[in-house]
Amino acid sequence: MTQPVIREVALTGPGSGPYAITVGPDGALWLTLAGSGGVARLGLDGEVRTYRADPPESRPLIITTGPDGALWYTRSGDHRLGRITVDGETGSVALPPGCAPCGLVAGPDGALWYAGMGDDTVGRVTVDGAVTTFPLPVAKAFPSMLAVGPDEALWLTLNQANAIARVDLDGSVRVHPLPTEAAGPVGITRGGDGALWFVEIGAGQLGRITPDGRIDEFPLPDRTSRPHAIVADPAGGCWFTEWAANRVAHVAPDGHVTAHDLPTPASEPHGLTVTPDASVWAALETGAVAHLAPLHPPAPTR
Repeated sequence: MTQPVIREVALTGPGSGPYAITVGPDGALWLTLAGSGGVARLGLDGEVRTYRADPPESRPLIITTGPDGALWYTRSGDHRLGRITVDGETGSVALPPGCAPCGLVAGPDGALWYAGMGDDTVGRVTVDGAVTTFPLPVAKAFPSMLAVGPDEALWLTLNQANAIARVDLDGSVRVHPLPTEAAGPVGITRGGDGALWFVEIGAGQLGRITPDGRIDEFPLPDRTSRPHAIVADPAGGCWFTEWAANRVAHVAPDGHVTAHDLPTPASEPHGLTVTPDASVWAALETGAVAHLAPLHPPAPTR
């Protein structure tokens, strides 16, 4: 892999707290603003638009494209799902009080699924606003992030229960404890190798779990780096953020890690996404985004 060119792009400034990022149906980048409330759009032409109709205390976290082609995001501070179209029309769906939703993913059943950090639940929300919740069999688990596995089940990190949960579409749950104590799993993604990859923020490790429940862990070179979010890349590996170390790093399918320092100290990288051109964009809590490109080797010479 060639070394990426890294640059930072100003977005919404200090205090806005960009947290998660995704590629929208319009090809633009959409981000949640955990500090100020609302979302931001970074267009392909570099134009930045902000949408801040939500209360500042709504604390939006994860954002994804829904089955209806709109952007949906969790509002952990006021227990709602926010919705915004690519044209800027906004709305929201009320969730159970106290659920504090974090992770969010479009399920294989045409609904949205969220992780209820505050009430140890997994919730299902249809695009017309019908909400169904399923309790987890673990108390004070602090469910954090979600991914759809190759088995079409939901896979969920249980940050305080130190486990990964598998949730069927009917709400049945199987819990897989992690080998390392106090590992604190957070981000999770479906890898290109038929497994789920996740980060252990407390242990400074990456983890890999197969659909049959086999778990492997990979200690990072810097165990104090506080890995936070992870996303698969088209080449079969994954990219992840090292929040405390101010880095974005890549893990190959064999567990080999390559890290890249960000240019601005203490920029606090959180969520990240890979765009169709195979470059990586990471949300920086200080109010900007980092762009890493190119991320693929040059074509061989003839």
